[in-house]
Amino acid sequence: MNLVINNNLYINSEELEFTAIRAQGAGGQNVNKVSSAIHLRWDIKNSSIPEHYKEKLLAVKDSRLTANGEFILKAQTHRTQARNRDDAINRLKAFVESAIKTQKKRIKTRPTLGSKKRRLESKKRNQQKKSLRAKLKY
Repeated sequence: MNLVINNNLYINSEELEFTAIRAQGAGGQNVNKVSSAIHLRWDIKNSSIPEHYKEKLLAVKDSRLTANGEFILKAQTHRTQARNRDDAINRLKAFVESAIKTQKKRIKTRPTLGSKKRRLESKKRNQQKKSLRAKLKY
């Protein structure tokens, strides 16, 4: 089974490594006994996705990315292992989608003639206002 990101990209599920660990925080005996949190590891450098996607993913500044190109995520918000696993997969998918999104190229625009005139008029008003604050010379 593959994790589908978009029409052009999918992640092979064999590349994802899930480990069940004990969750942190409050929860009483359940937290101490049950390994409900999920640790997700994905080695981006050695994955089967195309190279240009790898470059985009590795260029992202994210604390979940290690220096050797691994994405590590910990999901522990839910009480069950299955829901935490689904949460980890959804968060991985959101990370990949945001990293590979291409930004629209910005089109330079010029100020309109009316906006230039309004700016100069307001500058003149401010000059007059401030000149009235000056001390009078006798």
